[in-house]
Amino acid sequence: MHPLGDRWWRSSFLFIKVLYVRSFESAACPPSEQVCAAPAVATTGQVDIPAYLSQTYWWAYLHPNAVRLFERQWLVNLILWGNFARLRDAALAELGSASSPLEGNVLQVACVYGNFTEQLVRRLSPRAHLTVVDVAPIQVDNLHRKLGSHPQVSVLRQDSTALQLADASQDAVVLFFLLHEQPADVRRQTLAEAWRVTKPGGKLVVVDYHRPSALHPLYLPMMAVLKTLEPFALDLWRADLTSWLPPGAQPASLTRHTRFGGLYQQVVMVR
Repeated sequence: MHPLGDRWWRSSFLFIKVLYVRSFESAACPPSEQVCAAPAVATTGQVDIPAYLSQTYWWAYLHPNAVRLFERQWLVNLILWGNFARLRDAALAELGSASSPLEGNVLQVACVYGNFTEQLVRRLSPRAHLTVVDVAPIQVDNLHRKLGSHPQVSVLRQDSTALQLADASQDAVVLFFLLHEQPADVRRQTLAEAWRVTKPGGKLVVVDYHRPSALHPLYLPMMAVLKTLEPFALDLWRADLTSWLPPGAQPASLTRHTRFGGLYQQVVMVR
């Protein structure tokens, strides 16, 4: 990478981030607080906001203005360079379809801006059940608003590193753009928990960033964006996603597809 180009991109996106953060300064809840007040949500015991989330991503997931800003389908699609629907549909196709609805228990780890969960619900058979967990009360509340009351869906406040679900209780588990937001130790714990709750023969579907070719036209811009706004994301450029699986985890099968010139990856593991 040319050093001048790298500095230019990093400076540009740092400037954008500063403007974005300053736009929150007039809000009632200061950024220094871990999370702003939100309506009561379903919990399963004491759950604390992780330090990395409150310190690094408060502006994206914990502040009320973040939900108001990012909960826009067109914006989520723009952030993924127009690939949201393609990535969503590819992940959901691994879980079920209109002609072959998803059966059993399904776990989505972390809420997602955009209509990912709504589309997942549409693929549930009448006998299937979806559980969505997220550590942030405001995200749980936001998903409740989006889904409304649904007899086949439970939305719970839980930490991805300490799921309060039984071993081998889920027929499918999906992580959609979560791991790049977590430090390596947290990422490792999240995958360990996702693996633990997946049934033998069940699927673990992960969609996230991937290192594209250096010739990719977005290689330099995305490196700058990730360095500035997503400090843990470049881990997924440097190492194979499966390197964070728990020791001894041996998928019965593993398939990987890269998309948009290698910038994104989908990894499907059968336990």
